[in-house]
Amino acid sequence: MCGIAGVFHKDQQAAVGSGLLTKMCRSLIHRGPDDEGQYCYRNMGIGMRRLSIIGLATGHQPIPNEDKSIWVVLNGEIYNYLEIKEDLTRKGHTFATTSDTECIVHLYEEYGERCVQYLRGMFAFAVIDQKNRSLFVARDRLGIKPLFYSMQGGGILFASEMKALLQDEAISREIDFAALDAFFTYGYIPSPLTIFKSVRKLDPGHFIKCDAKGIRIEQYWDLQFKPDHRKNEEEFAEEFLKRFDESVRIHLMSEVPLGAFLSGGIDSGLMVAMMARHMTSPVQTFTMGFGGGVGGYLDERGYAKKIAERYDADYHEFEVRPKLEEIIDFIIQSFDEPFADDSVIPTYYICKLAKEHVTVALTGLGGDELFGGYERYLGLTLSQFYQKIPPLITKAIIQPLVGRIPEQQSGHYLINHLKRFVRSVDGDPASRYQRYMSALDDSARGKLYSEGLQKEINVAQTERLGTRYFNALRNDQILDRAFYQDFKMYLPDDILALSDRLSMHHSLELRVPFVDHELVEFCATIPSSMKIRFFKKKYLLKKIARSFLPSEVINHRKQGFASPMASWLRNDLRGYSRDLLSEDNLNRNGFFRSGYINKLLDDHVMRRESHDKLIFSLIVFQKWYETYC
Repeated sequence: MCGIAGVFHKDQQAAVGSGLLTKMCRSLIHRGPDDEGQYCYRNMGIGMRRLSIIGLATGHQPIPNEDKSIWVVLNGEIYNYLEIKEDLTRKGHTFATTSDTECIVHLYEEYGERCVQYLRGMFAFAVIDQKNRSLFVARDRLGIKPLFYSMQGGGILFASEMKALLQDEAISREIDFAALDAFFTYGYIPSPLTIFKSVRKLDPGHFIKCDAKGIRIEQYWDLQFKPDHRKNEEEFAEEFLKRFDESVRIHLMSEVPLGAFLSGGIDSGLMVAMMARHMTSPVQTFTMGFGGGVGGYLDERGYAKKIAERYDADYHEFEVRPKLEEIIDFIIQSFDEPFADDSVIPTYYICKLAKEHVTVALTGLGGDELFGGYERYLGLTLSQFYQKIPPLITKAIIQPLVGRIPEQQSGHYLINHLKRFVRSVDGDPASRYQRYMSALDDSARGKLYSEGLQKEINVAQTERLGTRYFNALRNDQILDRAFYQDFKMYLPDDILALSDRLSMHHSLELRVPFVDHELVEFCATIPSSMKIRFFKKKYLLKKIARSFLPSEVINHRKQGFASPMASWLRNDLRGYSRDLLSEDNLNRNGFFRSGYINKLLDDHVMRRESHDKLIFSLIVFQKWYETYC
C-alpha cells in the first residue's frame, strides 16, 4: 500500500524535475512511512511513498522491467500476482523481486492497456513507457483506491490524494459550486467532481493514457446486472459461500500483522468466520461502542463479543466519546474536501485502535450493496405500492399527519425515514430514490443558501448525479437499478473513500473482500427477489449466515459503524455546533443564511425534525473552509 503521484508535460522537451514530485510524495508520507522513490524520464515523472506489506525486502518502487524501458508505481494490492507471475514467466519474462507491484510492469509489457483486465485486487497505478513516450494511469474497477488528477497547460498531474496536487501552486483553489451543492445534498462529493474546479477524480474502472497525441480517459470495465433465474436459492447460496471464502482467503495475503473490523453484524461476522478457517493464529478483531448521550442507540459490542467467542478471536474494543473538536481537524485534512458521513468518527477511532496491533485489517464493507441491506431499498420497494393510493389521501391526509410526529427521543431514524418516504412519493423511481439519499431539497436550498450562492447552483445537475446510473441501467428490476446507482456512486465516493482516507492517515491498510470484483459480478446474477423478500433485507445472506453466526446476531437491528450523531447534536455537541455555526463564523464565507441555520438547530434539538446530516455537513464545511480557503 502506498501513496503515488506523477507529472506529464505536453511539451516533450519540458523535463520533469524532482522538486515538485518530491513535495507531492512527501505530502503523502502518512500513506507510506516506510520508503519513497521516484523515476523521471524527459517529460514524465512518477513517485511513491510505501507502506510495506508484501515483498518487504525487495518491494522498493518504482519498479522497472528487464531492460528498464517501462517503470511502475502502485498504490494497492494485486491478489492474483503469483498466478500472473507464473504465466508471464512461462512467456519469457524475468522477475527481479517478490513484490506484487512487479507483475504490472510485465503485464503492461505483454498486453499494453489491456493489462488491467488481468488484475484482481485494489489498485491505482502509473506506468512510464519510454519506448512509446507515454504515461498510463489506471484505477481499480470498483474504486477501492483513489486517484485524483488536474489538467494543466495540456499536461496532467495525478496523485492518491488532493493534498499532493495542491503542492503545485499553479493549481487553483477556486470552489466548484456544483460540487458544493452536491456535498450538501449527499454528504459527500460524487466523482468526477471535487470541491476545486481544477481537480477531478478518476472514475472507477477507468484509465488515463498520455502521449504525444494528447490525454485520453477511457472506461475499461462496468458492472452488468444479469439475473440468472435458472438457479434456486440453495445453488446461489452454495456458490456465494465458495466464492466469498476464496475472496477472504486471498485478502489474507500479507507479510505483516493482520486483523478485522467487527461491528456485530452479519457482514463482518461472516467475514471473521471465513478468516478463522484460513488463519493459523486467532483473528484479531476491533469493535466500537459509543458513550455520551446516545439515547437508544444500539451498542453492538455484545453481539461482536459473541462472534469473537465463537471463533476464539482476540477481541479488542473502544468506546467513542462525543469529542468532535479533538479530531475534526484530522478528519478535514484526511479528505482535503468537505466530507460529512458521520461514520468518520467511529472509523477514525477504530483505525487508530487497529493500528496499535496490526498493519492490515479486513472490513465487511460492500455487503449492504450486494444483498440489499439499506432501509432505502425497502422504501423503494414499498413506494411502488404506496403510489397506488390516491393523492387526495397521501398528500392531504398522510403527509401532514406524519410531518407532525416528533422525532424519537432515542435518536433512532424510524420517524425521520417515514417522513422522508411520504414526502418522496412523487416522480419516477429514479427521482424517488434520489430523494431518499438527499439531505437537501429545493425548499431547504432557498432558505439555506445566500442569494449570491443560489445563482451559482444548478439543481438539476445535482439531482442528475443521484439518478444517472439508476437511469442508465437497462433492467426492469427496480432494485438492481438502485444497487447499480450505489455501486457507481455511494460505494466508491462515500464508503470506500472514507475507509481509504482515514485508514491511510493512520498508516493502516484496509481490505474489502465483499468488493472483490469477481464476487461482485457473481452477486449481480442473483435475482433481487432473493436479496429482499417479504420486505426482509438481506434475505439470502441471512440464510447463508445462519450456519456460521449466533441467531441473535442475525436477528437484531442493524447498526454497523454509524455514529449516534442525532443524539449527540441534541446533547453533548449542542454547544459546539452552536458556537461553530454562529452568525460571525458563517459570515466569513457569506454562503449561508444564519437565521435558517438557527432554525435547523432549534428544530433538531426540540425533535420537531432530525437535521443531523445537514447540521454535520455545515460543521464540516465551516472547518474545511477555515483550513483550505
